[in-house]
Amino acid sequence: MENKSPLSPHIQIYRWHISSLVSISHRITGIINILAITFICIWVSFLTFGETNYNLIEFFFKSMIGKFVAIGLAWSFSFQILSEIRHLIMDMGYGYELKTTRISGLVVIFGSFILTILIYLLGNFF
Repeated sequence: MENKSPLSPHIQIYRWHISSLVSISHRITGIINILAITFICIWVSFLTFGETNYNLIEFFFKSMIGKFVAIGLAWSFSFQILSEIRHLIMDMGYGYELKTTRISGLVVIFGSFILTILIYLLGNFF
């Protein structure tokens, strides 16, 4: 007996939406943030082992790669925060209209970059 039920849309014919991009990025940044928090805890624990070990980490974050990692993590946390706020609003029953989901998705994407730039500028100020 042949199953005549419709198949799910295949990846080649599926059209991406802002909500799809934000949802997948939210999951990826969540994993990145968990790993980052783990490494930050290890980094802070190096304070107990003496100044030499801490200086190695400080040297890394003063390098170009370290600055790239720091800015990337700032973006990841910014994206996660804004996406979580979007999810909280949607959990309250608001923002399910197609136009609203597009706008809120764009706010999350562009807002995360703006927030990252503000964090970078604030970090340079101190």
